Amino acid sequence: MNVLMSISDWFWNEEIWLPPNTTWADRVSTPENQLPKFMDLWTYPFYIAASFIFLRYFILNPFVFSPIAVKVGIRNVKPKTVVPVPVLEKIFAKYRKNVPEKVILDVAEELQWSERKVERWLRARLAMNHINTHTKFIECAWQFTYYTFAFIFGVFCLHNKPWLYDINHCWIGYPYNKLDTDVWFYYMFSLGFYWSMTFTHFYETRRKDFYQMFFHHLLTIALMVFSFTCNFVRVGSLMLLVHDVADIPLQMSKMLIYLEWKKLCDAVFAFFSILWIITRCGIYPLWIVSNTLFYAANLVPMHPVYYIFNVLLCSLAVLHYYWTYFILRIIVNTAVKGKVEDDRSSSDWRPPSEDGSDGVLKRS
Repeated sequence: MNVLMSISDWFWNEEIWLPPNTTWADRVSTPENQLPKFMDLWTYPFYIAASFIFLRYFILNPFVFSPIAVKVGIRNVKPKTVVPVPVLEKIFAKYRKNVPEKVILDVAEELQWSERKVERWLRARLAMNHINTHTKFIECAWQFTYYTFAFIFGVFCLHNKPWLYDINHCWIGYPYNKLDTDVWFYYMFSLGFYWSMTFTHFYETRRKDFYQMFFHHLLTIALMVFSFTCNFVRVGSLMLLVHDVADIPLQMSKMLIYLEWKKLCDAVFAFFSILWIITRCGIYPLWIVSNTLFYAANLVPMHPVYYIFNVLLCSLAVLHYYWTYFILRIIVNTAVKGKVEDDRSSSDWRPPSEDGSDGVLKRS
């Protein structure tokens, strides 16, 4: 018990977390001061995350998104399960989709199969690991629904807040800024969503930026926890609003890719690209990050968490520019190929064609 107390005292060192001449006693939340209550971070967001997971997988996916997908022509066709062959399983585990030709020839001779039959088994086994277009569509439908609602809710919460129109108000009165009830709900709602996405991340479609997205979820959660604990909630609420808006056309453009509605997809993706660059590469670094780095330093007493918070903000900006690189690649590919493709996608499994030929792997 003494060891745990020592660790707790070390972690919650006032010299690290709080501005000079401030103690944790000064940060106790009361109905009068309406300061953020730290323990809220470890209760409400997890209840909300559990609610989101239940709503998504047990209500919206089976009863709303899946029927819509089928209605617009996206069938839930799953690859066939192959008959287990221990020798081939070992080869598949070792090489995945890049099996050397000599290995195929050797195992074909060992099993007394044709080379063609071995290749077909390996293709079918690889297909079992991929998620079909139907599942990808309903994943995007869920995120489109959330981000649309979150952005509308964020605008509703912040439309009458002075820091939305003058970001310098984020720091006036710090560290004793009151936390408005609607902003508290916005924070808990958003944090619950990102926790739910983190919990389900390894069950969703694996793309090329799989680990970058996982890091993004953790980084966003860390930023929200830090900003809530240190009462940087005002700038945190602006960060949420700026990030939510571009994800709406992003998810819509993905759904349009799966629907193969080319012209509308191109238009929505063009709108998304412009909105992304304006918000993620313009407003976020030039309005929010620069304000916390330079203007806030004149009003906020310097302490370690202030610097940690800025490092997290800058790390998120770096991720934005990383994804902007992929967006620009998609734009170039669109100009060359004449259609939008998700450049981050892994191999997609396609079902057998109508003439009975094998399903193939489409690498994009």
